[in-house]
Amino acid sequence: MTQTLPEQQTQTPATRRKRLIAAAFSLGLSLVILAVLAIALPGLVSYEDVWRALQRLSWLGIAALSLATLINILTYGPSLMAALPGLGYRAALTAALASAASRYVAPAGTAVGLGVAYFMLRAWGFARRRVTLALTIATVWEQLITVALPPIALSLLWLEGERNPVLESVALLGLALFGAVLALIYGCFHSAGFARRLGDFIASVASAGLRLARRDPVAGWGDQLVHFRTEALGLVRKRWHWLTLGTLVGHLSVYLVLVVTLRAFGVGSDEVSLAEAFAAWSVSRVLGGIPILPSGVGVVEVALTTALIGFGGNDAGVVASVLVYRFLTVVVPIVCGAIAGALWRRAHPREAELQTAGA
Repeated sequence: MTQTLPEQQTQTPATRRKRLIAAAFSLGLSLVILAVLAIALPGLVSYEDVWRALQRLSWLGIAALSLATLINILTYGPSLMAALPGLGYRAALTAALASAASRYVAPAGTAVGLGVAYFMLRAWGFARRRVTLALTIATVWEQLITVALPPIALSLLWLEGERNPVLESVALLGLALFGAVLALIYGCFHSAGFARRLGDFIASVASAGLRLARRDPVAGWGDQLVHFRTEALGLVRKRWHWLTLGTLVGHLSVYLVLVVTLRAFGVGSDEVSLAEAFAAWSVSRVLGGIPILPSGVGVVEVALTTALIGFGGNDAGVVASVLVYRFLTVVVPIVCGAIAGALWRRAHPREAELQTAGA
């Protein structure tokens, strides 16, 4: 089911009030979790030890972290390029970074990020249907890869002869979600009738919730999903491998930052192996996708720190690594996204790109 992203929305006072309340709730919850984190961390390691670990960072470590962060930033664009044929790298990187910055700082960040990317791509002249299709497919692929990470991490740990009950639970849940979503996608692409029935079922569930809120029910989602299926089928058949590769590279570049950060702060492979780091990171990616908190602030830090120390990492090195890792993968993209948002009109695609995307 495609998500309607209007080019212009008139915000009523009630709408603005609801968004302000949601933003205040999200910010308040984030501050509470950060306060809990500030209280909990001294129980694991003293701030003096963390500060000493930060001071011991070498120039070689700084150079490695800078390179890993640069690679991470540069991998924001390929998945959107794969989803929207004809979109150039510069424009894709600009839209993806601005979208990510909005997603990181706003409550219900995914919807806000999609809106930012939609606005940019439409303003550049890409057709509405193509933009909606591209953003929907890119989002679906992003979620598929995210839920597939814990099962992969569990397999890697098993190969090393290790077991982790928490990871096993998350991995099984992720595998179940991955299988269910994959089955639904296959059913929609395989049969127009299945797509229509699924769309009508989702509409009936949504209408039941809307009736409880005393709002009008929705209808016609079955026909819309069939129409979306027709458009998506050709794109997925031709571009699924590029979509998968672009999305996977984007994820793994974030993992690269974590590994480089751990090694730069003295958490060696004898303490936390690559498979163990991947396992902890994969769970944090799932938790970071929970839409309650912007960028999963607080929850990701606690989960990642606990997992890495549980695997054997030294306390001060792990805490310093997690704090720097989160700075490099959240704050730096937000800054880059803000710059991209300010200069986005200069990344206007060439006419040839627009013609290719509309073909």
